[in-house]
Amino acid sequence: MNINNTLYIKNMVCPRCIKVVGEELEKLGVKFHSINLGEVVTEKPKEKLPLKKISKVLELNGFELIEDSKSKLIEDIKKIIISSIQQHDVLDLENIVFPKLLSERIGKEYSYLSPLFSKTEGITIEQFIILQKIEKTKELIKYNELTLSEISYKLGYSSVQHLSRQFKNTTGLTASQFKANTQTLRKSIDSIK
Repeated sequence: MNINNTLYIKNMVCPRCIKVVGEELEKLGVKFHSINLGEVVTEKPKEKLPLKKISKVLELNGFELIEDSKSKLIEDIKKIIISSIQQHDVLDLENIVFPKLLSERIGKEYSYLSPLFSKTEGITIEQFIILQKIEKTKELIKYNELTLSEISYKLGYSSVQHLSRQFKNTTGLTASQFKANTQTLRKSIDSIK
């Protein structure tokens, strides 16, 4: 992958995001080889692309063109965490050690990544992980297919009490109250901070 042909995009967190970015780039006539979460490999180098138009259309859709390497690192951290939690059926969350996973995938020490994330996002990586897990819990509770005990196991919690405590601390509701409240809306993954 040629770095001169790669656009890095903030807030791409799901397959729908990939579809939207692809459609918008096609409307602008920007040809690309591939689109993944957080990045697009274009046929032309960045210097030959209408970056201002691309940036504007991305912003209208809730995305942002990333220009600096630190912002790209933050997006990579988020992307790894979100995909790990969303793929909880495939991955064994109970045995994932996020500091180790992030360091291995990004190629930087966690002691560098953690303060950078906290300074940029205003929350710790651990808090971001908790928020993602709570949103996934809300989704699974609403589906009503699993018990809270099964959800806690799937999401790697040590016990149902641990999940219940985090759920209450984060949402202000117990899982039962959340389930009973049909007006409670879930947040979109890309708006969790």
